[in-house]
Amino acid sequence: MNIRSLTRGDGVVIGAAVLLLIASFLDLYSFDNVPDSVDLPMLWGSGPVVFSVVLAGIIGAALVVVGRGLPQAPKIAGLELVPFGVAFTVFAAWSALGNIFDVPGGFDNIGENGSSGAPSPGIGMILALVATLLMAAAALATPLVPALKGALLPAPRPAAPQPYGAQPPGGYGYPGAQQPGGYGQPQPGQPGQPFGGQPQQAQAQPHPQPQPPAGDFSPFWFAVPVPRPLFAEDGSPTPIAELAPGTWYLAVEQRGAALVAQTQDGRRGVLQDTSGIQRG
Repeated sequence: MNIRSLTRGDGVVIGAAVLLLIASFLDLYSFDNVPDSVDLPMLWGSGPVVFSVVLAGIIGAALVVVGRGLPQAPKIAGLELVPFGVAFTVFAAWSALGNIFDVPGGFDNIGENGSSGAPSPGIGMILALVATLLMAAAALATPLVPALKGALLPAPRPAAPQPYGAQPPGGYGYPGAQQPGGYGQPQPGQPGQPFGGQPQQAQAQPHPQPQPPAGDFSPFWFAVPVPRPLFAEDGSPTPIAELAPGTWYLAVEQRGAALVAQTQDGRRGVLQDTSGIQRG
């Protein structure tokens, strides 16, 4: 799971789920002037509240975050996880609202010195309503509100961009360090060339370094703020890959407002939407 692919809206969903978990350990209902000897139950003391509010909200938040964080999330009955998660969060908020108007598990008389009357919602039930409403709103609005679609964690900036065709030292996406064993450098176990001497015949390269395209364009590293499709260079409408936030890609050519980018496995494609990209 790529944490950097999560959005700000997903962060709100995670925070609301934590608030809901805290609220589940607080009072379910309350009375005025209740004696100290009476222990009021928490949300876990009511089965309907636990299943319809607490567990439904936490499960819904987990489905939303996992569905948006995995590149290929599993499906349930042919449907993706995110719609299921959104439905769970809405159901949890609706159930919490109903339990506010009709507090479950209360009783009308607390001892001979207690106050009489119907119970009112406790602090736990009120916080659960706030958490589920916030969770459902964030899950529904994330694909629609640009402020919520931004990356939760910004991509780290590289030290310096590599020239086109160079391989990063620690795996694709981390440009900046010099590569050992370049042409003209002595290899371990081999004597170096004397000053002014002629280098030995270079061994054949199984994969020759590609040359940068002609023109004023200089290749550079970039990262996308949100997942974006990469289309084939022949103009096919079907994406060949998806660029994920938190990973650095190499732009090798510019075609108008679009960029030709290279993926981790060496595939090249056209990135049509270049708005908001972060240059290295």
